[in-house]
Amino acid sequence: MYFGDHPVKAGSKWGIHMEGQWRRHDLGLNWQQLLLRTGVNYDFSKNVQVTGGYCFVNTYRYGEIPLAPATFPEHRFFQQVVLKHTVGKWNISHRYRLEERFINEKRVPVPGGPSEFVRWRYENRFRYMFRMMRTIKGPWGVAFYDEPFIAFGHNVAADVFNQNRAYAAITHTMGKASRLEIGYMNQVVQQRNGRIFEANHTLQVAVYSTLALHR
Repeated sequence: MYFGDHPVKAGSKWGIHMEGQWRRHDLGLNWQQLLLRTGVNYDFSKNVQVTGGYCFVNTYRYGEIPLAPATFPEHRFFQQVVLKHTVGKWNISHRYRLEERFINEKRVPVPGGPSEFVRWRYENRFRYMFRMMRTIKGPWGVAFYDEPFIAFGHNVAADVFNQNRAYAAITHTMGKASRLEIGYMNQVVQQRNGRIFEANHTLQVAVYSTLALHR
């Protein structure tokens, strides 16, 4: 995964968010999901940032009980605010995100023929991430977060509790504006019928960067 929050130039309040996530399953042998997100950042202060943008997601058929009968794309628009503060040696952040989701539903593929597009389903979702991070020694540190997802709106089925992600990682600072994280995420997903819960044990490797686009 790559997460970039890049100021337009050093010291600017305006910036660009750039994000890409390449998700695999079965020990990396098969696709799970591709996610590409971009947006515009504005820093009210060093501790308050707002972002609005767009995200494309392609979800593949995976797992013993797949979310859908075939691969499907999704378009999202999102708005978020991130609040930061410190408690002792810990750097704390709170991310509040709203998503407007346009999910493409397909018929079951017909042998020898293409899948048929049925409709775009619109849903809303709220996400809250509580994240804490601190340095342990030199460039090394630890990070933890938890993020519940709540779906709402008239098209939401029984999956109001959409999912939860719990995460722990080792961090390594690379210069003043970049960081590497390697960690474990436990993801619990509730499917639309409300009866099936999917549990994913995930190894995550991520690079974070705040390098300015222009000096």
